[in-house]
Amino acid sequence: MMAAGAALALALWLLLPPAGVGGAGPPPIQDGEFTFLLPAGRKQCFYQSAPANASLETEYQVIGGAGLDVDFTLESPQGVLLVSESRKADGVHTVEPTEAGDYRLCFDNSFSTISEKLVFFELIFDSLQDDEEVEGWAEAVEPEEMLDVKMEDIKESIETMRTRLERSIQMLTLLRAFEARDRNLQEGNLERVNFWSAVNVAVLLLVAVLQVCTLKRFFQDKRPVPT
Repeated sequence: MMAAGAALALALWLLLPPAGVGGAGPPPIQDGEFTFLLPAGRKQCFYQSAPANASLETEYQVIGGAGLDVDFTLESPQGVLLVSESRKADGVHTVEPTEAGDYRLCFDNSFSTISEKLVFFELIFDSLQDDEEVEGWAEAVEPEEMLDVKMEDIKESIETMRTRLERSIQMLTLLRAFEARDRNLQEGNLERVNFWSAVNVAVLLLVAVLQVCTLKRFFQDKRPVPT
């Protein structure tokens, strides 16, 4: 599990440069979901570019590690602290409208000296379509009298379908994150149950041996036999 988390963390580092590391150019504006391993006593930050006057939704969950908690902060491109949470297992935050620039997301596990955390987070952008593209598509299907349904009705139906599909994808992603967290908890509980069961069996065997030895000593006659 930890090796897989490390591989995912490497892939995330390639996509979103951490704090202090500059990229060759601004990353594309698109939704994304990431899972990475946060070592004990460490803080890791990521930058995500955002357009102006859009909506940015950030959701995170701690799906592995003792305590299932982490510190989280979100800063605007101007350095204004928008969100600050301490020792949380999950959270959902929306920034609307956004500023043009790079938003900074930081996950802090410095309060833990032993346990590393497996963290999942998702970025969701919602912005209007480019007006020129919409107008060009509308001109391509004119004249309007040749259509049985008005263009506005078609665009509204398509937009509604797109929104519902995006929401369905988001819900499926969250369900996968919940399933991963529950699976990690169950695997941890199974390991603890197996360990203490083995300890109990060992103690029972030791007690049985001691009882047998004690009973044998009771029936041993060490008095000298006269010849």
